[in-house]
Amino acid sequence: MKMSQNNPDKDDQTSSSKKTISLPMSRVRLIMKSSPDVSSINQDALFLTTKATELFVQHLAVSSFNNGSGKETNTLSYSDLANTAEETETFHFLTDILPKKILARDYLKSLEQMQDEDGDF
Repeated sequence: MKMSQNNPDKDDQTSSSKKTISLPMSRVRLIMKSSPDVSSINQDALFLTTKATELFVQHLAVSSFNNGSGKETNTLSYSDLANTAEETETFHFLTDILPKKILARDYLKSLEQMQDEDGDF
């Protein structure tokens, strides 16, 4: 009888572990199921993937804030995230997802320059 009193129910453990994450597990499950290689998802795997994603996003945000320009105003901007993705080797794989913003006129100038260079050959 003592064993059953010392071990909390599995439902209690599951409900308490869900409180330690803030990302919606249903969304993470939906993203995981979008892969054709995934047929079923274990609850433990779902929880760990959700927690790992949350920790990764937190690490990216803290790194971007510490390296960014918003320390004085206590803000984090898109440009801070894009700069961190470009300048930090750990986050370099995000450069396609978080490209630096460029003004349309600057893009058009660079496009014209590329066309002029191609026309010279």
